[in-house]
Amino acid sequence: MQTWAADEMAEVQLKDQRHKRRLIQMIHRLTDRPAASLPAACETWSETKAAYRFLSSERIEAQAILQGHQAKTIQRLQGEEWVLVAQDTTELNYTSHKKAEGLGGLRHSGEQGLYVHSGLAISLSGLPLGLVYQETWARQIQAERTKTERHAAATEAKESQRWIRTLQVCQKSIPAEKTVVLVADREADMYDLFAAERRANCHLLIRAVQNRRVDHPATYMQAAVRSQPGAGQIEVEVGRQGGRPPRRATLEIRYLSLAISPPHRGQYRVKAQPIPIQVILAEEVAPPEDESAILWWLITTLPIRNLTDAQRCIRWYSFRWLIERYHFVLKSGCRIERLQLENVDRFERAIAVYSLVAWRLLWLTYQARLSGQQSCEVVLQPHEWQALDCTIHHTAQPAHDPPDLQTAILWIARLGGFLARKGDGEPGVQTIWTGLRRLTDIAATWHLLRPTLPATYG
Repeated sequence: MQTWAADEMAEVQLKDQRHKRRLIQMIHRLTDRPAASLPAACETWSETKAAYRFLSSERIEAQAILQGHQAKTIQRLQGEEWVLVAQDTTELNYTSHKKAEGLGGLRHSGEQGLYVHSGLAISLSGLPLGLVYQETWARQIQAERTKTERHAAATEAKESQRWIRTLQVCQKSIPAEKTVVLVADREADMYDLFAAERRANCHLLIRAVQNRRVDHPATYMQAAVRSQPGAGQIEVEVGRQGGRPPRRATLEIRYLSLAISPPHRGQYRVKAQPIPIQVILAEEVAPPEDESAILWWLITTLPIRNLTDAQRCIRWYSFRWLIERYHFVLKSGCRIERLQLENVDRFERAIAVYSLVAWRLLWLTYQARLSGQQSCEVVLQPHEWQALDCTIHHTAQPAHDPPDLQTAILWIARLGGFLARKGDGEPGVQTIWTGLRRLTDIAATWHLLRPTLPATYG
């Protein structure tokens, strides 16, 4: 856990190398204690002051911090022919920070804070590989516009341009030989995104919210697709949300190739053309009595030739849940909304730093699930897994060989309160980050008392 920050920031370009060393130290400290306040994570007053100086420095740009991580993310794409990029937006509420300068309005009147839009690269196995794009902005508080005024405004002048910017950055930064699929929820269901210029191997997979006009006798998209017979079924994992536990759901599938008509307003009346797309309807069969049935209308530019293609798109869309988990870790795991900073520039630098920590915690969770048989030494140093082993088994002597990663993560989750009962499933990120905090203290004490212990104790 102590070496990954230096490796992750190897490509970062800051004007002062001392800032780079401080950045690495901050990431290391915050990864050990993601839920702690900045002073608690830094441990000493001198280190805390140095961290606040870093966040206050006008010579450091938040995007420079992110670009170092983005460069490593692109490196992690090696060996991947396809990559999913899930994008979503979250708000950070700093209403209680009355004196902070430069914050903007949020959805509810009287609240202030920032918006963060992230594009997370994901492998086809469901492993979060890192951010390829992130932007932070303060929404200007202005008079409420009418629906007609909002529709008349050009997309370039709207916040919704963020979906297109993510697409543009992905096409520029991800190697041209890789096929990219951008996955997004209903906010991204906009004609301009489908009309945006894309390279041949860059595709969209968007959950639809609008029942669009299409080139079909039924006139509208939903009626057209519902006119098709069921093509088959698929089982998907539905993530935990609020008080709803995770579950497996069986979805009935229908699909159809159509062309969506442009909106009948403003610039579209003259130059816009129908856009060929594929539509998939995935509707839950026999949901639990106390649950609403899952109903996904998916629009994609990927070819849908058969049931297998449709099932593939549904499975890939289910990975969009990872971007929500990422923002959950950023807000609840790293407690970024508790930061006490003076202005928006400092908040943006802090968000960039914590964004890397949040990704690392999410990656660690899913790496253990997907590649759990490898040695835990890919993420833990010898004194860390040895301290963990002895703590879990209440012994003074660790095992000769390190446990595999899945076992080590399970032990860490147990330190965080995971009971590991038969029906508990896999540990989540919350118990893992809580366990990591405990392990940091335990391992530090272990290393202090046994500094000469060899890497493989026998």
